[in-house]
Amino acid sequence: MGYKKILFFSAVLFSVLTFSELVHGQNAAVLARAQQISGDRFTFVTRTPRGAAVYGVSRPSRAMLAAIDQGLTDLFAVARRNRYRTRLNYADYTIYIAKADRTKNADGQYSPDIAVGAAQYAGSEYDKGGYIYAAGMVVAFSPSAFLIGEHTTNFARVSEVVRYEGEHIVLYHNDRRRYQATADHSQGGGHPILQ
Repeated sequence: MGYKKILFFSAVLFSVLTFSELVHGQNAAVLARAQQISGDRFTFVTRTPRGAAVYGVSRPSRAMLAAIDQGLTDLFAVARRNRYRTRLNYADYTIYIAKADRTKNADGQYSPDIAVGAAQYAGSEYDKGGYIYAAGMVVAFSPSAFLIGEHTTNFARVSEVVRYEGEHIVLYHNDRRRYQATADHSQGGGHPILQ
């Protein structure tokens, strides 16, 4: 092999390794943020059948993984109807499945939710003493990542939560003005955002 070819392959290898380290560093930071929000350790890593990355506190069931894919499928369909094109691939998404801090809402309905700091919801009807219960929460926009509660039943709710959290990410990458207008539910409004 000639000197120029060796130099070329060395440069390509260096670029790949550098990019790999950058991506790994990004993902490590996002993982740390998800763990900080939830208080959980995400020790199980897998992918959905369609390619979304999943980090869980335990092994997610096949039904949970299928529900995540269905939520993303629904998200991509409604995003395309709104003429959005960016972040419409399963592999663009990382979903963290946290241990639910509650499994029933105030009405006694099955609702695996996570407790997160009240922040802008402080003093509102949602404030439960410095925190709120959320079905999901965006963790990062690049890479696209969000956190949801662990479900053992009612997987249609999982699909809905995945679609709704994904709406924020799709809007962030495709329509920043609409994202700004809908990112904070404390001023009213809710999901679905995209019709």
